[in-house]
Amino acid sequence: MDFELSERAKDFQQRLQAFMDERVYPAEQLYVEQVRGGDTPHVHPPIMEELKEEARRRGLWNLFLPDPAHGPGLTYLEYAPLAELMGRTMIAAEATNCAAPDTGNMEVLHQFGTDEQKARWLQPLLDGEIRSGFAMTEPDVASSDATNVQMSMVRDGDELVLNGRKWWTTGVLHPRCRVLIVMGKTDPDAHVYAQQSMVLVPLDTPGLEVVRSLPVFGYHDPEGHAELQFTDVRVPAENVIAQPGAGFLIAQARLGPGRIHHCMRAIGAAERALELMCARADARETFGKPVSTRSNIRDWIAEARIELEMLRLLVLKTAWLVDRVGGKNARIEVAAIKVAAPNVALKIIDRAIQVHGGAGVSDDTPLAWMYAHMRTLRLADGPDEVHKLSIARRELRRQRGDEEPLL
Repeated sequence: MDFELSERAKDFQQRLQAFMDERVYPAEQLYVEQVRGGDTPHVHPPIMEELKEEARRRGLWNLFLPDPAHGPGLTYLEYAPLAELMGRTMIAAEATNCAAPDTGNMEVLHQFGTDEQKARWLQPLLDGEIRSGFAMTEPDVASSDATNVQMSMVRDGDELVLNGRKWWTTGVLHPRCRVLIVMGKTDPDAHVYAQQSMVLVPLDTPGLEVVRSLPVFGYHDPEGHAELQFTDVRVPAENVIAQPGAGFLIAQARLGPGRIHHCMRAIGAAERALELMCARADARETFGKPVSTRSNIRDWIAEARIELEMLRLLVLKTAWLVDRVGGKNARIEVAAIKVAAPNVALKIIDRAIQVHGGAGVSDDTPLAWMYAHMRTLRLADGPDEVHKLSIARRELRRQRGDEEPLL
């Protein structure tokens, strides 16, 4: 394994770092002020549009998609350190058109969409003109098992009729959200992994109701996490992505790369938290000495560096594998980083909060926001327990000498 960045990747890393230093970090406070100055928490602040325009001008656009037709065509290994830089702040991913859930939705449409679907929805997403949402999780079932999804999708002539409830549908409340990718059951009698389909549902379709915005530890993000009610929602049957029954397969393809993105951003957040912790420990004194002289604080700092270096290597190995053998053949590594990254980041962020005292739980630093989102990441894209189950199942079979299982 060789994790040395290509010259092209190094160039993008340097250019993105310059963009962060010159434009993104200085805009953080203004972004917060503009969001808070809106009539609702769900606004598109003017500063974001300025950052997006500047990112495009600098060629820092759609960095996530490994297709040179729609961006630089970076590999996952090349993109990984860029995602880490973006993870240091809440606004960089959107500024470069690399924010979830749009990245996953664009990958789905790019890989599985028809020409018409790509023209209507993918291109505006790639251009940053609209936003999107992904509706899979449901309030009435344990959605960590995607086969539990209950939303009904019944064929009626040339249309599908959707009925059911969804929640934690990220992106719906953004003012520019125009379309959802919705997962539901088109054939309850089919094989358990062939019952589900994914369907494009324009947000203004009659019968689709936004019930409420769900806060994350009290935070209402600008893009929102919505509960939705679908009541006799009719969409053309041609809005099915790929084919009926392919929903589970598409979900697996969608979540693999996204987990690498999430994990690298988690490392970026943890790196910034460590920097803040060190600066605060040097700047404050207790009982006549800088906090940084205390042995327990030095232990925290040392452990953070050790754990971050180990985690980064594991994530880079996973990206390297996905580039070479595909996400399907790197499932264990993808599962491992999805467990490790938010847990390591949470530990470091929590200790940084502790060193900051009351300031750490306020909005004077990004630490409280980081903690809320990292804690949520232990549930998003599959909870820790599901990923551990996959890893343990594979390890048991390997130790027994059994054949490779289907996970």
